[in-house]
Formats: sequence, C-alpha cells, structure tokens
Amino acid sequence: MEMTITMPGAGRVEAHFGGLTVTTDQDGTAPNPFALFLASIGTCAGIYVARFCQGRGLPHDRIRILQRVEADPATGLVGRIVLDIELPADFPEKYRDAVIRAADQCKVKKHLDAPPVIELYAVGAAV
Repeated sequence: MEMTITMPGAGRVEAHFGGLTVTTDQDGTAPNPFALFLASIGTCAGIYVARFCQGRGLPHDRIRILQRVEADPATGLVGRIVLDIELPADFPEKYRDAVIRAADQCKVKKHLDAPPVIELYAVGAAV
C-alpha cells in the first residue's frame, strides 16, 4: 500500500490512498493523528467483532466497544489500552469468549505486538 501525505495548509495534513482522503489536524476541526491512530485500534477490533457476529447470524448493532487509554506516568506515553466489549444481555453466552478472541485478531493490534521498522528519508521532489 502506498499513501501520499499532503499539507494543504491551515494546520491540516492529509493522507491519500485508494481513492480516499483522511484529514487530520491539531486544532480540533479533524482528528489529530494520534487520536486517529488510537481510534484505529478500537475500530479494527469492532470490524473483527462485527464479522464474527455476521458469520454466525448474530445481531451486532447493540454491541459497543469502550476503549480506555492509560498513560505510563514515567514516560507520558501510552502504557495500556483496554477494550471493553459491551455485549447486550441477550447475547449468547457460548460466544462471549469467542468475541474476545475475534477482537484479538485485529490487524492493527497484531502490528503493535510486532511493530514494523519505520525508515525516514529526505528525497528530492519528482519533476
């Protein structure tokens, strides 16, 4: 996958890929990049939970995921992320653990478990 990142002004930074544009900024008119990163964890888990339910004919419109982020006081960086999958009372008991296992398959989470190498280069502009 290749993305083009542009900086159109007014504090905005955009990622362009697959015919889509994701806009970020630091002043509240769009998600800031870090909030978008954190949201990708919970929404990825949600996609896996929804697919699990769809595959079993289970409704998922009343399932919510509550995500809490806890900072490491020593570093100020994220030290822990907790996802509480809130299931409706009538959700089949036999699938409760399986829903957690489904969410655990999230591709974003798996990349945090084994982070990629990130390389930065300054290159000349294409002519």
